[in-house]
Amino acid sequence: MTVMGLKQNVSQSKVAQGSESLSETSVEYYATEEVPMRQRNMGFWDMVFLWFGANTNNASWYLGGSVAGATFGGAIIVALIANPIAYLVLALVGLMGFKIGVSTMALTRPAFGVKGSALPTLLNTIVFTGWAVVNTFIAVISMSIIFSELFGWASFGEPGSTGPMIVGIIFMSALNFIAVSLGRKSVKIVERAGVFIILALGALVTFIVFKQHSLTDIMAWRPSPENTMKTGTAVDIMAAFSLAWVLGIAEFTRYTRTSKSATLAPLIGATVSLVWFIFVGVVATIGVALATGEFNPDNSDPSSLVSGMGLGWVALVFIIVASVTTNVVNLMAAGISVTNVTKKLKPLHAIWTVTILSGVLMLIPLYMDSFLGAFMWFLSYVGMALSALLGILISDYFFIRKRKYDVNSLEKEGGVYWYYKGVNLKAVAVWVVGVVAYLLMVDLPLLADYTGAVYPTVLLTAVVYAIVSLPDRKAKTCSP
Repeated sequence: MTVMGLKQNVSQSKVAQGSESLSETSVEYYATEEVPMRQRNMGFWDMVFLWFGANTNNASWYLGGSVAGATFGGAIIVALIANPIAYLVLALVGLMGFKIGVSTMALTRPAFGVKGSALPTLLNTIVFTGWAVVNTFIAVISMSIIFSELFGWASFGEPGSTGPMIVGIIFMSALNFIAVSLGRKSVKIVERAGVFIILALGALVTFIVFKQHSLTDIMAWRPSPENTMKTGTAVDIMAAFSLAWVLGIAEFTRYTRTSKSATLAPLIGATVSLVWFIFVGVVATIGVALATGEFNPDNSDPSSLVSGMGLGWVALVFIIVASVTTNVVNLMAAGISVTNVTKKLKPLHAIWTVTILSGVLMLIPLYMDSFLGAFMWFLSYVGMALSALLGILISDYFFIRKRKYDVNSLEKEGGVYWYYKGVNLKAVAVWVVGVVAYLLMVDLPLLADYTGAVYPTVLLTAVVYAIVSLPDRKAKTCSP
C-alpha cells in the first residue's frame, strides 16, 4: 500500500470514527446503562449552566414570594442555610452518578432491590412531572395576561379565563415538547439562552423594586398575624423544593468526566441561582405589599408581580422562556426514570410521553380554588417522601457499601441486589418509618419554629437504615 493510500485510509477511518462518535452522543441511555467515559461530554461549565438555569425559573421566584410571610430577614436566612444543605446532598448523589455511570433511579436498586426500586421510581416520575406542571402553569398565567392585553380575553382568575388558559396550556405543552425533542442535546442549547434572558428579567425587577422602596422599608415590613410563616415551615418548603432536584442529578452527572463537574459545578450553579431568585421573589412580593397595603401570597407568582409593576408583556415572554429552560431538566429526569422500570419505551420516547402527560395534568390546578395551596401541598408531599428516601440512598452507598456498586448486578435476577423476590423489605420498612416520622415531627413546636422536619427525617432514616443493614453487610460481601 502506498503512503498516499495509507493516509487516505487513516483519514476515512477518522471520519468514520467521528461519525460514529457523533451518532453515539445523540443517543439517550437507559436508566441502568452505564455511560462509558468516552461518551461523557458534559464539562464543568456545562453543569454550572445546567443547574443555574434549572433554578432561575418561575417556581424559584414563586417560592421566594410564598415564604415572604417569614419576613425578609427570615426568608433570606432560611435560604442561605436550608438550600446549601440540600445541594450538598445534591453533590453527594451527583458523585454517585459520576462514579457508577447510571441514573439516580438505577442507584436506588442496590438499596431497594431490582424490583423494589420501582417504588422510588414512581415517586420520582411524579415529582419531576409535577414540577413541570408547576413551572408551566405559572407560565400559562403569564400567557393569559398577554392574551388579555392583546385580545381583551379574560386573564387568570377572572370569569371566563378557562378558555384562554387552556389555549396557553396547549401552546406551552408544544414548546416543552419541542425543547425536549433532542434529548440531552437540548440541555446545552436551551439552558444557555434561557439563563441570560431570565437573569435580565430578575435584574430588572430587582432594580424596579429598590427604586420604589428602600431596603430598609423592605426589611422592616411585617405581615399580618394570619399571614406570618414560621421559620421551620419555611425551611421545610425550601428543603423540599431543593431536594426535589437531587433525584435527577445523576441523569446528568453520569455524562461528566471529572468529580468536580459532578459535585462542585451543580452545587455552585444551583445554590447561587436559587438564593438569588428567592431574593427576587421576596423583595418583589414585599414591594407589592408595600405599594398596595395588602400581602397576598397567592399573587406571588412572577406573572402577577411583573404585571403589577407595569413591566409589560415583554417581561411575561421572558417568564415563558424561563419555564421552558427549566422543564428540559424536569421532563428529561422524569422520562429517564420511566426506563428504570421498563425498556419497552426508548429513553427519548419516554421523555416525550411524560411531556404529553404533564400537559394533561396542567388542567388540575386550573380547577383548584388556590394555586398557592396546591403548590404548598405538593411541596409538603415531596418533602415527606424525599427526605425519607434520600437518607436511605446516601447511607447505602457511602456507609453500607463503602462506595462500591456492581453495575452488572443492577438488573440481575437472583443477584446481590435481588433480596426477597426483587425487593429489600428492610429499605421499604425504613422508608415507611421515615414518612411516619416526618408526619409526627412536622407539627412539633420546636421543629416548626426553627429547623423543620425534612432534614431531621433525612438523618433519622440514614441512621436507622445503617443499623438494620449492618448485620447483612457483615454476613456477606456485597461489593464486586
